[in-house]
Formats: sequence, C-alpha cells, structure tokens
Amino acid sequence: MTNIKVGNLSSATTPEALRALFDPLGTVHHCKLMTDPETGQSRGFAFVEMGDVEAGAAMAALNGKIVDGQAISVEEGRPKLHRPPSSKRSGPQSEQHS
Repeated sequence: MTNIKVGNLSSATTPEALRALFDPLGTVHHCKLMTDPETGQSRGFAFVEMGDVEAGAAMAALNGKIVDGQAISVEEGRPKLHRPPSSKRSGPQSEQHS
C-alpha cells in the first residue's frame, strides 16, 4: 500500500469528489480529507491509500491536474513525525518559590 498526499485542494473539494478522481486509476482503499477540528473546514490537503503500482500511476496522472479551479499536488505521503505536544502558553515559564 502507498499513502498519497494530495495538496492544494480547494475548500470546495469533497471527500466524494476526491475518491471519484482516483477511482478510475485503481482501487482506493482509504481516502481522508483533512479538516480543522474546530471549524470543520478543509485544511487544503488529503491522503489517499492505493496499491503500490496503482498509486504510482495515479500520482503521475494527477499531479498538476486542475480540480475545483486549483492545480493539485500529488505525491507520496511521508510518515508523520512524532512531535512533542505544544504548549499554548507563550513566553518563558516561571517557577514560583515559597
């Protein structure tokens, strides 16, 4: 299986439209449009999982294609790097001494 990252998506692009774009090129095992957890709005990228041979052909065929008025980028997805949780505080943290 190959994980494909699809970037530069329009906010109008739906998960169904994304799946329909990839379906003619092979079996889509998983398709996830990334959204902002607070607003539910598209973050402009998605991940599609396909078989290795099909994924290579799909990336070649769809990279730069105009979808909903925007040229999408289609490339192999990279594994997510582990990052420590971020703090919402800004500036130096101070200790209080008694």
